[in-house]
Amino acid sequence: MFPEFRDLITTLKHNDHHFTRLFDKHNELDQKIKNMEDGIEQGSHTEIETLKREKLQLKDEVYAVLKKASSA
Repeated sequence: MFPEFRDLITTLKHNDHHFTRLFDKHNELDQKIKNMEDGIEQGSHTEIETLKREKLQLKDEVYAVLKKASSA
């Protein structure tokens, strides 16, 4: 996610607890969605779509933090 911000992500993960929580939650949801789609975990189509929307919202928040930090 956001390879152009790789170095900034590393820095923020070490220094910004809020960013770390957002980033980790996004990755957890991504894995959960993959597991549901692959049949490893149970989940209805509706549940998967809900998780995808939540993941997208987190991605938007992560991006906002990255943009703000990169312009500072």
